[in-house]
Amino acid sequence: MRIAVPVNESNGMDSTICEHFGHAPFFAIIDFEEGKPEVSIFPNPAIEHAAGQIPKMLAEKGVNMIVASRMGEKARLFFNQFGIKVVTGASGTLADVVAQIAG
Repeated sequence: MRIAVPVNESNGMDSTICEHFGHAPFFAIIDFEEGKPEVSIFPNPAIEHAAGQIPKMLAEKGVNMIVASRMGEKARLFFNQFGIKVVTGASGTLADVVAQIAG
């Protein structure tokens, strides 16, 4: 499972969840290897993006799920087209999200 999470900064597990995924300064990618999360954070290269650009970028990175604070219906449709599951309602830090997923 490869999960993307929009975050406000590159502070590892202390990075806070960005409320608007499309304008997030960074994305975290979480890979669960043998039950243990491996996290990498990269700058959002599509901060000024066209519709569908971020879902396509994340699909090309092998993402299976995006966990975000909130997301509009149009964005959800793009993620669904790429087979990426959308989970909304996230808040807090990346550590909080990982704890809920691994929980």
